[in-house]
Amino acid sequence: MPVISAVSQELRCNVTVNSSKIQGTNKSIFSTLQTSLSDFMNGTKWTNHSFTEEERIDCSFFITVNEYSSSRCNGSLQVQARRPVYNSSYQTIILNHVDEDFSFDYIEFDRLDFDLRTFKSNITSLMAFYAYLILGIDYDSFSLKGGSQFFENAQIIITNAQRENYQGWNPYENANRKNRYWIIENILSNASGYERNAYYRYHRLGLDQLADDGIEGRKQILQALTDIKRSFEEQSETSMPYIRLFFDAKADELINIFAEAPKNDKETAHKLLISVDSFNPNKYLKLSR
Repeated sequence: MPVISAVSQELRCNVTVNSSKIQGTNKSIFSTLQTSLSDFMNGTKWTNHSFTEEERIDCSFFITVNEYSSSRCNGSLQVQARRPVYNSSYQTIILNHVDEDFSFDYIEFDRLDFDLRTFKSNITSLMAFYAYLILGIDYDSFSLKGGSQFFENAQIIITNAQRENYQGWNPYENANRKNRYWIIENILSNASGYERNAYYRYHRLGLDQLADDGIEGRKQILQALTDIKRSFEEQSETSMPYIRLFFDAKADELINIFAEAPKNDKETAHKLLISVDSFNPNKYLKLSR
């Protein structure tokens, strides 16, 4: 988490706009969009904190445009963010999410304006939403529930966008509770707080300790998985969005952490993982051998 030091933006964001599925359109519009979105994400001051260049959060936004007609773009977004692990050169993925309800209106050279309190456009609302989600998760990984302010900002964006004719902002749109509304609703309204406690424990007490004390680091990571299991058992469906975000980012990493761990730790990790992550059971077979 940053300290008050030198003035710099918070994100080091790489934006890619893939328009290969679009035929018969002047493709310069998408090049312009890519440049404008990159400038928007990297040039906006998202917090009142100051970051050094080294503290900026590495993230990438990969936008696929599937349809473009009368200024309306329909497609998807894959967003990924990373954070350094103490005493190592390793960067851990903290968010790896695909948003299939990614639609917006854009005409080449449109100005990208954003105001937290007022809906300006869906594209800036979408990008700002994910900027605040990334910040919230990053801050949560360094201090217990340290990202609350940024999750609350993301919720303000949701409220403002719900009046507009775009998908992904409303509770009734997604039966699986995986859209933007349910992600933030889950994070902020969770009574037990086990998921956010687990996120902090996993990163700050677990990953950040592995280089110096592998036994204690793995112990804390197993406790984080236990906390997630407790939340899953208590809330089941309503807790899934944040749990899903966690395992979309962490499944492969968890396998690597426990693949060479002592037998007892490996077996415990395997039992916990198959009980709470039904989307990746085959991946975890490596830990049962």
